[in-house]
Amino acid sequence: MARWEPGARERLVMAAVDLFTEQGYDATTVAQIAERAGVGKSTFFRHFPDKRELLVAGQETLSRLLAEGIAEAPVSASPLEAVAAGLQRACSAMGPMNRDLGPRLKAAVAASAELQERDALKSVSLAAAMTAALLARGVADPRAQLAAELGVLAFKRGYAQWTDSDRDTAAALTEFTLVALDELRAASASLG
Repeated sequence: MARWEPGARERLVMAAVDLFTEQGYDATTVAQIAERAGVGKSTFFRHFPDKRELLVAGQETLSRLLAEGIAEAPVSASPLEAVAAGLQRACSAMGPMNRDLGPRLKAAVAASAELQERDALKSVSLAAAMTAALLARGVADPRAQLAAELGVLAFKRGYAQWTDSDRDTAAALTEFTLVALDELRAASASLG
């Protein structure tokens, strides 16, 4: 077992999602996840406090990237333009592993009420990070919350479309997410 190899965190996430899909979240143990990832249990606990936290691995980084992108948007940017800048920043950090993880993660979440709850909390956390970044820019509270919620929806829709798309397509996650944001902007304008 190569405990010293780099990428243990990523291997743990992939192993956990695969096991959650294969045998269910409740039936999967930390020991099984560590064994599948090729690491010891102590390595697992260096990266995660428990198996529930595997679903939100990278959430802090994603929230930070979204907030940084919003903060760095031009001063003249509208709230949705600032959200688009945040989405671009966050999406640019996601690569092939994130794309490969999507369908497996979707299946694992669909099969577990506890994981569905964690996924919902992740969405709330992302919206809160974007709302705080917009408020710091001086955007009024209702507008900031609405723009952030549209950003979360755009990210989720874009990510789902990206992971479900043909692997040969050159389109990046950013493209899918920004198209989703434009669609949501148009849909909200049509609500009247």
